[in-house]
Amino acid sequence: MHIRSNHSLLPWALLMALSFVTGVMLPMDSALSAHAVAQFGEPKYPADFKHFDYANPDAPKGGQIRFAVISQNSGFDKFNPFSLKGKPAPGLIEQMFETLTVYSLDEINTQYGLLADDIKLAPDFSAVTFHINPSAKFSNGDPVTAKEVKHSFDTLTNKEGNPRFKAYFSEIKSLTVIDAQTVHFEFKRKGRDLSFVAGSLPIFSPKWGLKADGSRVPFNKIGLEIPVASGPYLIERAVSGQGVTYRRNPAYWGNQVPSRAGSYNFERVIYRIYKDTDTMVAALRAGDFDFLNENKMRYWCCQYIGKRFDEGELVKELVPHQNPVAMNGWIVNLRREKFQDPRVRLALNYAMDFEFMNQKIFDNEFKRVNSYFAYSPLAAKGVPSAEELAILEPYRDQLPAEVFGPMLEQPNTKPPGSVRQSLTKALELLGQAGWHNRDGVLRNAKGEPFVIEVTFANRGQTPYMDPVCLNMTKLGMIVVKRVADAATARSQMSKFDYDYTTIALREARMPGAELWRQFNSKDADVPGSENVIGVKSPVVDALIQKLLDADSQHELEIAAHALDRVLVHSHYVIPWRYLTKHYMIYHQRLKRPQVLPKYYGAQEWVLAYWWDGQPNHNHSKSH
Repeated sequence: MHIRSNHSLLPWALLMALSFVTGVMLPMDSALSAHAVAQFGEPKYPADFKHFDYANPDAPKGGQIRFAVISQNSGFDKFNPFSLKGKPAPGLIEQMFETLTVYSLDEINTQYGLLADDIKLAPDFSAVTFHINPSAKFSNGDPVTAKEVKHSFDTLTNKEGNPRFKAYFSEIKSLTVIDAQTVHFEFKRKGRDLSFVAGSLPIFSPKWGLKADGSRVPFNKIGLEIPVASGPYLIERAVSGQGVTYRRNPAYWGNQVPSRAGSYNFERVIYRIYKDTDTMVAALRAGDFDFLNENKMRYWCCQYIGKRFDEGELVKELVPHQNPVAMNGWIVNLRREKFQDPRVRLALNYAMDFEFMNQKIFDNEFKRVNSYFAYSPLAAKGVPSAEELAILEPYRDQLPAEVFGPMLEQPNTKPPGSVRQSLTKALELLGQAGWHNRDGVLRNAKGEPFVIEVTFANRGQTPYMDPVCLNMTKLGMIVVKRVADAATARSQMSKFDYDYTTIALREARMPGAELWRQFNSKDADVPGSENVIGVKSPVVDALIQKLLDADSQHELEIAAHALDRVLVHSHYVIPWRYLTKHYMIYHQRLKRPQVLPKYYGAQEWVLAYWWDGQPNHNHSKSH
């Protein structure tokens, strides 16, 4: 089963929490007022900036873009992306809901005002105050005020919101309304990252779900009631099983806001729903939608062919990015005794022949993840520096000796290596952990066989999971395969009911809070928590805290290097793959700015900053 949060939901849709306080006098004079806040150093763009460099302020408005969405049950039953039950329509958060601040896409970590036009950050990073832009309006014309910020926060973090929001905001101690346009957040700890968390709160009106008779639909019961929010688009048409059409709000308030200049240029944004990948690919070849970002290399190399590609109507392009690479791969359940020895986990790494799969299935397009911060300055390399050793030494007796040596090189079967050498090494490690192959079956001292249940998120994983299962069998393991549908998978993972499955951590520009949710000890046995692996390590807890407490980029990098060494040498995740480019297919009429951003999701970038170069083009299948 594949465990991941959808990066397309953008930073504000991760999770959240708060308590509300009024009537408190706050010491505001010492706060630092600014149009933007950088995690370290100064923001790239000055207070009087007009637009981001990667935006085209002269981009024409009009035309349309059509996206594809795969939905196995082909439907949605609500326009509320923030409640737990039900399935929301695609595109709601991206098109309709806005936050107090937004990230720039060409700085590693800087927030600029959106609904907020001023940010006052406490010098010790214990609090932040936002002033709401007086021009900000909801889709019904009402102004956005501090009252709506309070309502949104309270709603998302009470029992009617998805519990993930409460978790995301769990380090916010209180929210105080100062006046009609000003809100103040206090934090439970002093952290440079927490103003970004507060700024990512999505705002909506209390009138969402309000009935004509004055009664209100409970938030967790809001279904197809149209959201009252401040985003650039409105729902024009929605048919469950077919798709959703959004139309740009002609009265959108944010056209003059610098962080919105040159963005959301399409008059219509259309999401079409397809039941599976093959149906979607056929629809693309038939001209039914305009953009796709592909990460399945067997499709990229061989399926996108035909007249529209030959004539240049559909363009295939590799577009570079500098996104932080999220750790992803296979995990085992540390709550089960047979997986508690790190030598067993390392042996399972040797059982995965990445080079074979990359060559035979992925056309050698992928690189292997070798760090929890791969492709960034936070990744550990070589042997520990003196500064790294100063952090690690107090924990030497609690850590594998390998942490203090060279950074781990992942198993490799390229010559002079081979799969035979890898499996031999795996058997050696298993033997050291007390598991020996007897008559073709791996057994412990009690004679018990090594049974491993491999959970598939879907049958689409079969091509690259079968070689892994085969190598496990060669080691003498008894492999049991289990394919789970999405609902069953969620239920099983919330109960930690698995042996061996896949995981993908979220990409994060500020990785400390994300890693804390994934690895902190106190959540290891809390059903439904994000510590699905079951890590219980005081050392990991302490090192993540150092990451959170870093006061400079240099301190951040040293703490990250130390943490990286511990996590990698503990073999919590069997690392998988990443791409350094977006594999994009798009209609030739779509145009984009000349300047590329650095840190971006492909579809989000296209939606926000591209435009229709032929807005009067006859789209025969636009609705």
